[in-house]
Amino acid sequence: MGLGVTGWLESLYIAAMPQSLSQILVHSVFSTKAREPMVSPSMRPRLHAYLAGVLGDLGNVSIQVGGTADHVHALFALSRTMTVADTIEKMKSNSSKWMKKETRCGFGWQSGYGAFSVAASQKKTVIKYIQTQESHHRVITFQDEFRILLKRYEVEWDERYVWD
Repeated sequence: MGLGVTGWLESLYIAAMPQSLSQILVHSVFSTKAREPMVSPSMRPRLHAYLAGVLGDLGNVSIQVGGTADHVHALFALSRTMTVADTIEKMKSNSSKWMKKETRCGFGWQSGYGAFSVAASQKKTVIKYIQTQESHHRVITFQDEFRILLKRYEVEWDERYVWD
């Protein structure tokens, strides 16, 4: 007696799913507290490498990290066991402590963040976008950039609560 098409598909599904797999690309953006230009050009590569390390330690795959004196962008593949909120909170808290130790200043990140899903087909575009932050911000402010991202990703926001 055969399984029939339905039974065969069920057995194939069960046999093919012994593990959980995912590929969720996240483009996160957050700024320094009050958007103060606290990340010097010499400190940026070290901070970006540190953030990539935090992502890796959490089981995420860091794809590209970059930014300017007052904000950072990170493109990463989200671990299947972490939430976006937990990942970004750990990135911010660990790097804030590290920056305070390294620079001996009152460094801090804003309390909020932006996080946007990225299609695999757009991965190279986002990587290039993050890599060219310095030149990009010669003509546009962080606030205007963030508003553009919110509009592009169709995120509703209240201007009163975005810039703490």
